[in-house]
Amino acid sequence: MIEFNAITLIQNKHIVFNHFNLNIFPKERLVILGASGSGKTTLLRLIAGFIAPSSGDIKIDKHLATHNHHICIPPEQREVGMLFQDLALWPHLNVQGNIEFALIMQKKTKEQRKLKVKEMLQLVGLQGYEKRSIDTLSGGQKQRIALARALATSPKILLMDEPLSSLDTALNETLRKEIVRLQEKMGFTLVYVTHNPKEAKEIATRQIIL
Repeated sequence: MIEFNAITLIQNKHIVFNHFNLNIFPKERLVILGASGSGKTTLLRLIAGFIAPSSGDIKIDKHLATHNHHICIPPEQREVGMLFQDLALWPHLNVQGNIEFALIMQKKTKEQRKLKVKEMLQLVGLQGYEKRSIDTLSGGQKQRIALARALATSPKILLMDEPLSSLDTALNETLRKEIVRLQEKMGFTLVYVTHNPKEAKEIATRQIIL
């Protein structure tokens, strides 16, 4: 469970959150809806540990992750994966290099990384793409590679920040179903940000509006 307890966040003299409380339950698909500037992405960054609130506590699995403005558990120890809106794939690395990057940080062996990359590509339906250059991939393929990279470390929590907003309607619908399938298969907790009510309805087991 992720617990937000009386979170207040002030940025540039602007109150983003004021004594905000929220419980996110294990293995649920929580979708956060809201207009631009409502704090959706900021909420994900708080969960990931990229920023700290001005006051309040954040707990992950009952462990104190953030206390007031102090980060108690750093991002790399939170078992959290994140899929950014711009995907943040590295063009100088091929598909394998992108997926295995976090595994290198975890000091996995070369053989362990090779097996995990193969497993992730099979999971997202892109078997045999290991040596493909990122700039040769379609938009949908890039989305799948970014998802494979986010899942490669087997996170307990996956944060997704409007990952499908740049895709056409048909591909958006296909990948929405794929995200639900992978979440049900792997059992991670999904926190998904969007401004699209239809997208939210198809993905969420619960929705909140900021």
